[in-house]
Amino acid sequence: MVAFKNRYMVMEVFANPNNDQVGGDPVIITQFNVTKAIKDSILVNFGECGLASSLGSLQVKYVNPITNVCIIRTSREDYQHVWAAITMVRSIGNYPVMFNMLDLSGSLQACKKAALKCEESKFEQYKLKVGDRFSDDDTHRINSYLDRIKVLEH
Repeated sequence: MVAFKNRYMVMEVFANPNNDQVGGDPVIITQFNVTKAIKDSILVNFGECGLASSLGSLQVKYVNPITNVCIIRTSREDYQHVWAAITMVRSIGNYPVMFNMLDLSGSLQACKKAALKCEESKFEQYKLKVGDRFSDDDTHRINSYLDRIKVLEH
């Protein structure tokens, strides 16, 4: 029996990349709205057949709404279509976004390592940005997101 081969993508979501003033509140990046945006992009760009072939393996494994980092799993056969569709996503919930690939790996362990490294550096930037307003609650939230990466399973 052959194991199901996956590809894991660590992506960064830039919300409102052009810094234009958009009416309404900025979107909160969640697993649901990232998955919906990717599926809609696959449908538009590759049709129903392309969507059907990638639905079996497409899963957003992790999303951090503070740093906008996410981990996406897809099959080895379909990862190029999914990646292409992700680069064509221009909005989530009528709010402009842009995706940036940080890492692509074939194993969850390598993906977790890359995501942890990225998250730790982004949290350091967040601490500097917040400055004196950084509290124990913020530390607890940050640690909970790091723990969520560490316990990811297939």
